Amino acid sequence: MTRGETIQSKVHFKGQNDDFLIFLDDVETYKKWKSDKSIPLAHFISSFRIFHTHKQGVQGTLDAAAKGTLASEFGTENEDEVIKKILEDGTMQTTEMPARQGVTNESMSSMKSH
Repeated sequence: MTRGETIQSKVHFKGQNDDFLIFLDDVETYKKWKSDKSIPLAHFISSFRIFHTHKQGVQGTLDAAAKGTLASEFGTENEDEVIKKILEDGTMQTTEMPARQGVTNESMSSMKSH
């Protein structure tokens, strides 16, 4: 992989009032978890934070979802239950982040011969 290039995976859940996201570290373990719930969530999710996008879909501004927002959408403030619901009923999306471009070392750029 080129310097700075990365793949970002997330699970998107389109709710009645908002869109919610959970970020994944390990897609293969997530796929296994879908059929084997004994796998701990900590083995594949990036963090135990639920993000919402203010009805902007997957690309909107990400904010941490407040407990009141979770309660109105999912009927509970229990973040573990909400995370499981999003992981079970959401859709996985993978985005490739391009490599960084430009001069690799600004201090050396004037020393390069053309």
